[in-house]
Amino acid sequence: MNAVHAAGGKIAPQLWHQGLSRRGGSGPHPQALSEGPSASEDGGRAMSDADIADTVAAFASAAASARRLGFDAVELHGAHGYLIDQFLWARTNRRSDKYGGDPAARTRFAAEVVRAVRQAVGPDFPVIFRFSQWKSLDYEARLAETPAELEQILAPLADAGVDLFHASTRRYWQTEFADSDLNLAGWARKLTGLPTISVGSVGLSGADFMAQLRGNSDGAATERLEPLLRRMQDDEFDLIAVGRALLGDPDWTAKVRAGRLHELRPFSRTSMQSLA
Repeated sequence: MNAVHAAGGKIAPQLWHQGLSRRGGSGPHPQALSEGPSASEDGGRAMSDADIADTVAAFASAAASARRLGFDAVELHGAHGYLIDQFLWARTNRRSDKYGGDPAARTRFAAEVVRAVRQAVGPDFPVIFRFSQWKSLDYEARLAETPAELEQILAPLADAGVDLFHASTRRYWQTEFADSDLNLAGWARKLTGLPTISVGSVGLSGADFMAQLRGNSDGAATERLEPLLRRMQDDEFDLIAVGRALLGDPDWTAKVRAGRLHELRPFSRTSMQSLA
């Protein structure tokens, strides 16, 4: 953290709970059962009201610790099929109480987490909320089929104290709903008025994206940042997250800032194996 600050950067931890996606017997308490909004076929149990209250309090405590330790913000992981997302998704949330039902009701748990975190860190500490349509085991999953359904999910979170939405997509250039070129982050910004982060295969596109996955790209795709820059100039979203490109080339951001695109080293599975 000190090194990040010394270099002029900001840093935020991501707080998350695996919920039912946790592998049984793992973690610091291997004897504990995995838990989530509803019971699972592999033995995971449904959380009680007391379990939910304890988990909300744990998120708040972790966020307060992050601020006390000197972090600049905190991100709540509500995406990819982890616990918060399990409450948001109808397929994993089959509850009939106040935490289940329509999209707004399924958002109650997430909103309680956000509200508790906001109270713990105060009004001037940024709270980021990451969400996604897709899940780690189901790339076709969707929380919302329409902008109206998405608004039912995001509006309560914004009201609870989210400052910034991190809309996780696998490919940032893909549109989210029909009759609009906006991606998921663009829609989150339009519906809530809050700043958003987009993400997803930055520097990769089309056939080059598949070549990268196979580990045999020639690197040409890493220079194709024009669509990203155009979307940002059009204020579709405010920030872009970069993952694999930085793994393949730790100097990626410095090179892009300096316009040295021809020096970018592409990410590939084989390059990561060589680093290991």
